[in-house]
Amino acid sequence: MDWITVLLYFVLVIIGWMNIYAAVYNEQHYIITDISQKYGKQLIWIITAFLLAFIILIIDESFYTAFAYVIYVIFLVAIILVPFLGREVKGSRSWFRFGEFGIQPAEFMKFAANLALAKFLSNQETKIADYKNTFITLLLIGVPMVIIKGLQDETGLAIVFVAFVFTLYREGLSVNYLLLGFLAIILFILALLINNLYLFIFIGVLCALALLFVRRNRKNLFIIAAIGVIACSMVKGTSYVYDKMEPHQKVRIDVLLGRGEVDLKKEGYNVNQAKIAIGSGGFLGKGYLQGTQTKYDFVPEQDTDFIFCTVGEEWGFIGSSVVIILQLTLILRLIYMAERQRSPFSRIYGYGVASILFFHLMINVGMTIGLAPVIGIPLPFLSYGGSSLWSFTILLFIFLKLDSHRLQILR
Repeated sequence: MDWITVLLYFVLVIIGWMNIYAAVYNEQHYIITDISQKYGKQLIWIITAFLLAFIILIIDESFYTAFAYVIYVIFLVAIILVPFLGREVKGSRSWFRFGEFGIQPAEFMKFAANLALAKFLSNQETKIADYKNTFITLLLIGVPMVIIKGLQDETGLAIVFVAFVFTLYREGLSVNYLLLGFLAIILFILALLINNLYLFIFIGVLCALALLFVRRNRKNLFIIAAIGVIACSMVKGTSYVYDKMEPHQKVRIDVLLGRGEVDLKKEGYNVNQAKIAIGSGGFLGKGYLQGTQTKYDFVPEQDTDFIFCTVGEEWGFIGSSVVIILQLTLILRLIYMAERQRSPFSRIYGYGVASILFFHLMINVGMTIGLAPVIGIPLPFLSYGGSSLWSFTILLFIFLKLDSHRLQILR
């Protein structure tokens, strides 16, 4: 057992519990084990998460490879059924409710997709460079992504599946795909910031300049023309998609890109209050349970998606840095562990775990300081919620189980 990883997990979970207590603390309910409050419920989730971790560790590691596709299908069916059988929470019907507690299947789809991806790519006959295998790989990732967004309207949970691109790159996906993805994002942003006519002219000029530096034959002319047409189509498509978005989605993009005047009492409120809370913490913070922005509920969702604001206000720059360093240390440790695996399945799965955690950390912290859109994804092991804590625990401890048996696997 890699006890360094276990220790990092335990420390982050305890830090999360302490900050959840600070985020919803009041003088009438101050006992940290009070299950009528969120911090009391989180304690139950933590205890059950530890129990889940123990169960995962006593199950034979071959179970996860043998039933990878079965687990994938089970949770795929669950995310399809939940909009019809689940209960609506905050405008989204993506939860199965059991009394006071709820389970969000989409959270568990992440580890299920990771298992299926590792199973498929670890096959000796699977070469990701082949177009057929690339298509199947993208299908394994894309199907749950489309279902979660289309049926449940959970944009944040759907976008998380993009994190698997880091795993695919490690397993041999051409860097050209990453480059095209990066350029597509840049083009998407420019299409929202610049008049489309000017952008069309700019693309045309770039294509003309490209012709000056390449050999002008039929093949190159076709490639440049195709790139120009695709780029112009993406610009037009971006404008079309933006116009069809829900008003709250448009607002989030406008706030991020600084388009026009943003009303800090309406659409810009969340991010502005988050910045105020984090900035008011200064270097050392206001002290535990002393955060005024936190205590008087100025920051929405401060125990879930915006838990980092509580850290920033009460623990300051030092405390925030410690939390981020702990998260990054865990991610780097997972990458180190993934590289020492003798089984391709374990290596791929390990990179998947690191990729998901990194993506969550990057987006969650980014949206609290205005560098990423507010899409509602939790900070790993810190945010309130049983589904997220359970899913991260399962995701991590399956890899710990696989890693603990690496020396028994022959090359």
